[in-house]
Amino acid sequence: MKIDSFILFQDITTTAHIVQAIQAQAEGGKTFLLMKEGSEMPDIKGCEPLFIDQLQSSASIKTIVESAASPYFLLYSKESELQLENNALQRLYETARQTQAGIVYADYYEKKGDSIEAHPQIDYQIGSVRDDFQFGSLLLINTEAARKAVAQTASNYNFAGLYDLRLTISQKHPIVHLAELLYTEVEQDQRTSGEKQFDYVNPRNRAVQIEMEQACTEHLKAIGAYLKPQFKSVDFNTETFKMEASVIIPVKNRVSTICDAIASVLAQKTTFPFNVIIIDNHSTDGTSEAIEKVAASDERVIHAIPERTDLGIGGCWNVGLNHSNCGRFAVQLDSDDVYSRPDTLQKIVDAFYAQNCAMLVGTYQITNFQLQPIPPGVIDHKEWTPDNGRNNALRINGLGAPRAFYTPIAREIAFPNSSYGEDYAMGLAISRNYQIGRLYDVLYNCRRWEGNSDAALSIEKVNKNNLYKDGLRTQEINARIQMGL
Repeated sequence: MKIDSFILFQDITTTAHIVQAIQAQAEGGKTFLLMKEGSEMPDIKGCEPLFIDQLQSSASIKTIVESAASPYFLLYSKESELQLENNALQRLYETARQTQAGIVYADYYEKKGDSIEAHPQIDYQIGSVRDDFQFGSLLLINTEAARKAVAQTASNYNFAGLYDLRLTISQKHPIVHLAELLYTEVEQDQRTSGEKQFDYVNPRNRAVQIEMEQACTEHLKAIGAYLKPQFKSVDFNTETFKMEASVIIPVKNRVSTICDAIASVLAQKTTFPFNVIIIDNHSTDGTSEAIEKVAASDERVIHAIPERTDLGIGGCWNVGLNHSNCGRFAVQLDSDDVYSRPDTLQKIVDAFYAQNCAMLVGTYQITNFQLQPIPPGVIDHKEWTPDNGRNNALRINGLGAPRAFYTPIAREIAFPNSSYGEDYAMGLAISRNYQIGRLYDVLYNCRRWEGNSDAALSIEKVNKNNLYKDGLRTQEINARIQMGL
């Protein structure tokens, strides 16, 4: 079990401990310390320096792969202490050999301050193309598979080299999750899940995202899942509607916010008739009574209570879409949130006709409940481009808000009956054939509170959500591959 190892140099004490732990299990493989050019080689026995710019670059990946001589090499990608469980490398090696894996990763323990918690991972699948897929910091990589991947890649990335390597390896070899807790790493990013989720739309990360999109697009082309910028035209006159637009608000037990949401709809100024359909999912906290009170004073407010009691947000959306009073365009509003301007509906409907799209996504501002902006501020998803947006949509974790749909097409596709990712599923399915339009004016205030679904999730919940969206991507990628056959 000869394994070469590549370790990011940190400080001499920490790195020496990591080297000792790995060499005790690697049985004679070479150990390379990944260091900045010009750095002084530390006095750590049995190590060779390997000078790179940054781990994520194509040049660094090529240097690492060309230096590996054993059938498999170990990459430790974190600048913190590492502790290996007994026989950890043996388990990784045997799994790789038995499965012919290109990459093997494992569950691990995560040290946060004085606490240590198990950090289970999720399985990799064809739809796991997002660049933030969590492998942990310890990867065992098939050297021959990595060499072929490096030779196949023509692009020279500054930031997407490691991402491109695993995508390219996955085209010919399985990426295998070993569901065993094999090591302990120190978690340095202490932010909550809600704080991390917008990293990819941070303008400071724009150069990174451009490269990630390019790498993902090349991967989709290689596996036959890339879609050219050719879209079906949308005929907005296939059906007759009493209303031009309907705002759909699924709600359950939001008595403190639902009236604000409704009021922001009724304040809209438009040249066309509209209504608001509230799908009250059997509220028990006074929400139903609050809706009834508003509905009694304004005929534009429709209070609908589903017959079924097993509906998620997606199921409630289907009820709204198929309501007899639903308009030509169905526009999203969450029960916690409010439109930020009185021309939101007008802008959305005008954009449908101007851009000939079957779905439209706007821009929103994250605020507190006093409508004061809070970090990360405006979420505009400017990574979306008309030509490549539907391909890049497979890489990112969301499409933005507020969302609106041409009702006949949304009815035909239907939302999955889930309360997470239902809008993403609809967006992917629509984008397979139709253009998704964009508006970059702030149309919507997303009010955050601690109870929001994505504020601070447990690792089990994060994994469940990520696994679900990866599954959606797998379905979509397979559907797109079938389109090209």
